Amino acid sequence: MMAELNTDVRYIKGIGEKKALALNKLGVFSLYDLVSFFPRKYEDRTAFKPISLALDGETVCIRALVAETPRLSRVRRGLELVKLRAADEGGVMDLTFFNQPYVKDQLHRGESYVFYGRMEVSGMRRRMVNPVYEREGAEKGVTGRIVPIYRLRAGLSQRDLSQGIRRGLALCLDSLPELLPEPVRRSNQLAAVGYAYENIHFPRDFEALALARRRLIFEELFVLACALGRARGQRTRAGGIPIAGAELREFWASLPFSPTGAQRRAVEQAVSDLRSGSVMNRLVQGDVGSGKTLVAAALIWYVWKSGLASAFMAPTEILAEQHFQTLSAMLSPFGLRIGRLTGALGAKEKRQVKAALKAGELDLIIGTHALFSEDVEYKNLALVVTDEQHRFGVSQRSALIGKGARPHVLVMSATPIPRTLALILYGDLDVSVIDELPPGRQKVDTFTVDESYRARLNNFILKLTGQGRQVFVVCPMVEENEELPMKLKSAQEHAAALARAFPSLRVACVHGKMKPRDKDAVMTAFAAGETDILVATTVIEVGVDVPNAALMIVENAERFGLSQLHQLRGRVGRGAHKSYCVLVSDADSEEVRARLNIMSKTSDGFQIAEEDLRLRGPGDFFGSRQHGLPETHLADLGADMDIMQRAQQEAAALLGADPELSAPEHAALKERVELLFRRGADSLN
Repeated sequence: MMAELNTDVRYIKGIGEKKALALNKLGVFSLYDLVSFFPRKYEDRTAFKPISLALDGETVCIRALVAETPRLSRVRRGLELVKLRAADEGGVMDLTFFNQPYVKDQLHRGESYVFYGRMEVSGMRRRMVNPVYEREGAEKGVTGRIVPIYRLRAGLSQRDLSQGIRRGLALCLDSLPELLPEPVRRSNQLAAVGYAYENIHFPRDFEALALARRRLIFEELFVLACALGRARGQRTRAGGIPIAGAELREFWASLPFSPTGAQRRAVEQAVSDLRSGSVMNRLVQGDVGSGKTLVAAALIWYVWKSGLASAFMAPTEILAEQHFQTLSAMLSPFGLRIGRLTGALGAKEKRQVKAALKAGELDLIIGTHALFSEDVEYKNLALVVTDEQHRFGVSQRSALIGKGARPHVLVMSATPIPRTLALILYGDLDVSVIDELPPGRQKVDTFTVDESYRARLNNFILKLTGQGRQVFVVCPMVEENEELPMKLKSAQEHAAALARAFPSLRVACVHGKMKPRDKDAVMTAFAAGETDILVATTVIEVGVDVPNAALMIVENAERFGLSQLHQLRGRVGRGAHKSYCVLVSDADSEEVRARLNIMSKTSDGFQIAEEDLRLRGPGDFFGSRQHGLPETHLADLGADMDIMQRAQQEAAALLGADPELSAPEHAALKERVELLFRRGADSLN
């Protein structure tokens, strides 16, 4: 009997209310969710060996006879041991089970079992601790095959999931929707959907597993590419405010410096969008200090020349204030009326700013998420600029965009993202890359050292602060954590240690657990030169501009990704002073040392990002997966590049022929694309 794919998971035999609640916490609500809950890894339990030939540390299957009745002993409260011996024709091994008293009644003397575990060899003695086992000759369950390992929650075991999925597949294998059009499947030699689901969970062999994985990774990336491509298509077809504007020569001529070719190119691409009659949705991606704000200023000026207004949204109050100062200096001389709206303003000031916006008396408003509060009304909003876009959810940006009649959108990010990853991350945005630094930007000398350099590093801090410079120190944690290794530096503890080490210096601490207002106060004091050393977590990764800061020290640097380290390094070298970045790490792994040494060799953010993607996968770009990276169940956006490119090409070709996926044969695909948007409204850009 086939079951409906949307059947509640609790109604599947053997699951029930309690296990269903645990599954819900893993994002599994329906029968389809259950069979689509793919293993995180596999254990090869196909290798069998006699006891005498199993090597120390080797994980193998052993066929053996239980040679004695299992003994249960209670060592102390909370610790019970079951011990026994098992033998085959050539050897004997001891088996020990911790806190599994039921084993005593499940293993019977004189009967044969298959044990799977790690062999420990000491002289002539061999033993296994807590092996999994089943009766020899039983239908392959936990031994003799490739066994999937799933993510778990309290209240669930691997056995629960494996059995639940086995029953689930029996109910729906023949009714799984085929999302891939037949021509796409044929031309890419992809397995059928039923075969893929059966072999991703219960692979016949490694070849079948590889075929299943390739098919399902392709499907995942293909659906994602269709979703983003369809969003882009709908946006392109939707009319935007055409802005004729003016010649940019007047704006360029007003600058006290010459813009780079990359800056001019990004502005020209965006102006072309503004003139097109379609809504602009453009990402300007540039390394730290590459001059993205100038691109935004040029477009704000261009929009103003047509009598229309712009809004500029920054993720923090301190950044909003910084942009207010920078943009006012560039644009006020032309006569633009510029206001700011942040949570820190008093009630009276807020009312005045909102009234001016509603009356159309401001040409540019700069602020935080306060810009899209319900009571904020805009008269002629034509351009929305968001800075460090990955820190805003889609719903937040949508709320601001909804304030105008389809305003144009410019997104700025200083997180260099490899082109391949940007295609997925920003699939419905057009991308401009600023790949040259303005003249005069300092190269930051970067060194990797271990704890033995601490005294020299402290002397260097004294030397630079003695010259009037300031120092950033970044730690991986906010406070001490008993569950993590002791040698990890916490911001609070390290700040206290530095205050003791440098009694004549002013040391402050800032971290993400502080209230935004307190955080801003500490950062503002540092920017004003009232603090010598600022100890922080990565809260300062994207932050205030402090031209006087000339040294960035990153403690436990191995805990950060290269892209994060590059962002942190970008906090210094912003003024006229020679600047340095010191990465402190006691990690002795060759791999870690090689990774950190990349930072000493190059200051090109895109090159670093490519290395990061190759070495660590995509999660590292954003710390955790909260910043617009769609959650993929199987695809590794770092390793599966070739499949991703094929999937994108096929999706583009399909949407070219059927932009709305309205053909009957694309019905299942269309439904999945729409589900992706409903479920991931805040993780899809």
